[in-house]
Amino acid sequence: MKEVYREITPLTQYDCFTIFSRHKKRFDFPLHYHEEYELNLIVHGAGVKRIVGDHTETISDLELVLVGNSLPHGWFTHQYQWREGMPEISEITIQFHRDLFDDKLLKRNQLYFIRNLMEKSARGISFSQDTIERLLPRLQKLSEKSGFDSVLELMSILHDLSVSRNTRLLANGTFTNESVNYNSRRLEKVFAHLHDHYNKEISLEEVARVADMTEVSFSRFIKKRTGKTFVESLNEIRLGHTSRLLIDTTHSIAEVAYKCGFNNLSYFNRIFKSKNGCTPKEFRDNYVGTRTFI
Repeated sequence: MKEVYREITPLTQYDCFTIFSRHKKRFDFPLHYHEEYELNLIVHGAGVKRIVGDHTETISDLELVLVGNSLPHGWFTHQYQWREGMPEISEITIQFHRDLFDDKLLKRNQLYFIRNLMEKSARGISFSQDTIERLLPRLQKLSEKSGFDSVLELMSILHDLSVSRNTRLLANGTFTNESVNYNSRRLEKVFAHLHDHYNKEISLEEVARVADMTEVSFSRFIKKRTGKTFVESLNEIRLGHTSRLLIDTTHSIAEVAYKCGFNNLSYFNRIFKSKNGCTPKEFRDNYVGTRTFI
């Protein structure tokens, strides 16, 4: 069972960002969170396990992830094993304040993509291999820059990340309490209803009525706007709540499932493993702990 630490980073109020470059043969820093945003690059880390929010994954040889503030995260040795003659793991960690970009500045049209990047980082963002390979030399040389040039280069890197393709959001939106703008009053009403009643039985007929649409029309509507069916959307909300209960309580797995609206335990176990890559028990063993401060 792992503890979740609140890390006090070395980044001061007078710094724009800080950067660490390390070579290592194992990961031993605990699961943690902090107020600063973090961009983490790992090279030669195939087999290492990454936890971001409620998402767990074994990484490949190249890894680049942006973690938002106060989002629990950590990398663990897991299946990685260093052997004589192998290159050591190379890790570059960049931590920066949220107000590196002033709120008023982020509202300008030219900063739209970076604002979007910062908002999405609340769930953790994993970048594609193509993006990593393209930005790798610049990330590796960033520590060689200083002063204003280093700040400009970091901002430029973040902009390039903000317009990159094939990114993946890691943690469940419900887990992170992410506020999503669906650009649709009907969908806003539907999702507010789902969030308020996720622990009860909810039918397609019921939510179609909330949207003031027929069931067939609503099914097409939600799929087109979100890329998910009604059932997939409801399950995602419920899974976020189950992850929180698995972490924050000692309720049995069956109790957690029922409290979050899953009335069939085998169905819950199946979709939980499909979404998280592990069973609820494995998730709890990997993650749950008491929050302490360092």
